[in-house]
Amino acid sequence: MASSNTQFDDVWQDDFILLMDHFDGANESSSPKVGATAKELVYNENKLRLFRYCPLDVKQKKTPILITYALVNRPFIVDLEPKRSLVLRLLEHGYPVYIIDWGYPDSSDCFTSLDDYINGYLYRCVQQVKKDSKRKKIDLLGICQGGVFSLCYSALHPADIRKLVTLVTPVDFHAEGNTLNLWTNGINTNIFNNQSGNISSQLISQLFKALKPFQLSRDKYRQLKNIVSKKENFDTFLRMENWLNNSPDLAGLAAKEFLINFYQKNRLHNRTLKINHRPVLLEKINAPLLNLYATQDHIVPPNSARALGQHIKPALYQEQPLNGGHIGAFTSLKTQQLLISSLVNWLG
Repeated sequence: MASSNTQFDDVWQDDFILLMDHFDGANESSSPKVGATAKELVYNENKLRLFRYCPLDVKQKKTPILITYALVNRPFIVDLEPKRSLVLRLLEHGYPVYIIDWGYPDSSDCFTSLDDYINGYLYRCVQQVKKDSKRKKIDLLGICQGGVFSLCYSALHPADIRKLVTLVTPVDFHAEGNTLNLWTNGINTNIFNNQSGNISSQLISQLFKALKPFQLSRDKYRQLKNIVSKKENFDTFLRMENWLNNSPDLAGLAAKEFLINFYQKNRLHNRTLKINHRPVLLEKINAPLLNLYATQDHIVPPNSARALGQHIKPALYQEQPLNGGHIGAFTSLKTQQLLISSLVNWLG
């Protein structure tokens, strides 16, 4: 047994040295770009920036899509590289696409609340997209925590939304298999605040890695020979590493409110959530809703996402499984065709 383990360790060590050699031969100027699809700044406030992607030379749709991503990671994951760009695929079909970049919170943002994010920042971004596109309603595409924000927004401001898409979005935070809920249940949120009053991105990163410690650390280096054999593969690897290690801190108050109200108390699913004293009831959503969930998602289990169907009128609700994990649902080349086909057919 010891000999077998030693042999395995030697193979892993050789592969890791191979990777280091490729890193050594790289330099900053040769690092692959992320989020490279052309875009223009149309609105900014504090750390937030709202971008409009430049349209391609194809027939344009009328209704714009606003992409709302999570606070936890950087939004360029939806435009990782040309072959793995949800944004570029939408542009190729003529959709006007906007995206929110929440930015990097600092100590001045530690008291920013969920109300500030949803009824403040997100509200003003929606109004700006409506104004910029000259439309009375827009389509909202929310991913992960951004999908939760989009659900809350659509319940509180239904007149703004024509169609709503949720992608790998949790609704029942106490659903079976939701490991994050088990870990956060009853935890004292105050112990996580750093000197700025926020929650460190490194802490959050370690939390997510701990959900699948082997797969997200040692196991991902098992295919290094394939990764480094082609520049295209190596560039994709570097882009993903960039994204995984480039997360912002979380604004302290909003993070605490989200952990308590959603993970610990499950108030969105239990219909007891209030934001700025206003009830957030998902049945108030009156826009057609497409719920896309990942079949192998370890962060948002399928039954957590599919619980949304319990709240939305059947005539408005449609769901679609995507074969893959939490990020692979929209970055995997295998899944991309089904994802885009579903979006195009449903959005019209």
